[in-house]
Amino acid sequence: MTRRHSHPRASGGPPTRLGTVSHGVIIRHHGQTFTVEAEGGALHRCTARRKVGALVCGDRVVWEPGHISDGVIVAIEPRRSLLARPDNRGQTKAIAANLDRVVIVAAPHADSGGLDTGLIDRYLVAAELCALGAAVVINKSDLFTPVSRAAAEQRVGVYWGLGYKVLFTSAKHGLGLAELAALLREGTGALVGPSGAGKSSLAKALLPGEEIRIGAVAADGGGRHTTTWAMLYRLPHGGRLIDSPGVRDYRLWQAAPAEIAAGFTEFRQYAASCRFADCLHLMEPGCAVIQAVEHGSIAAWRYRSYRSLIDSRTT
Repeated sequence: MTRRHSHPRASGGPPTRLGTVSHGVIIRHHGQTFTVEAEGGALHRCTARRKVGALVCGDRVVWEPGHISDGVIVAIEPRRSLLARPDNRGQTKAIAANLDRVVIVAAPHADSGGLDTGLIDRYLVAAELCALGAAVVINKSDLFTPVSRAAAEQRVGVYWGLGYKVLFTSAKHGLGLAELAALLREGTGALVGPSGAGKSSLAKALLPGEEIRIGAVAADGGGRHTTTWAMLYRLPHGGRLIDSPGVRDYRLWQAAPAEIAAGFTEFRQYAASCRFADCLHLMEPGCAVIQAVEHGSIAAWRYRSYRSLIDSRTT
């Protein structure tokens, strides 16, 4: 997770010895190969110069003709936003650039019908810190029983109350797809969430003419990468969609406690009344947020989610 920022142009600016430079956007990223959509709509297979740095779908880039590939990316244009996560070494790994919103895709557990709202909350905090719009999609809704569906609707109703759009979908049965397409009609969105939630299945349903690879989910339910590349698609009825590889977890490892607190939007109206201006809403006396939880004005499970995110920074 990172804030909105600008990425510096490659050192020295783009060279021109191979010809006139062009501008475009990365629409496919697979290994060290990128597909760049030029301003006129033509697609070019490109490599990148080493000094350019990490590139992701949605990046606007400067490129020039290459000897082996169609082109060579020589610089990244300033980014409006960047969504990232830590890799296995704890280093920042970018997921997608120049987003307008994230669509958090979750699915009920096959055995219990329950939802991992803690994971949803992590993505919502990331979206808030990146100043991105966010929506929640509960996919595979056909797996609910009437009882578990009612419980899920009650739980995600809290998100509705906070101003987040919530949709129940089933890519398998075509439920809720028109509403999802309408949500993505403007700007660029990314489907994010754990492996097995059905992100690629939803993308395929929204883009029936595209070839979108859908992988099998690990039998133990733990999840693994199922989409082996990232793609940016033009949606038939407007808007663009980035389909990114699934991850089994998402940790806000860089966020300070105050930033995590700011990501819980319901805290804001109470935080101003806390006794201490730097209150972290943990155990401080006179904390208006804790009082709001005790009085039921803030959902207790959302506060527990906040505490869990704070605790995860030290584990």
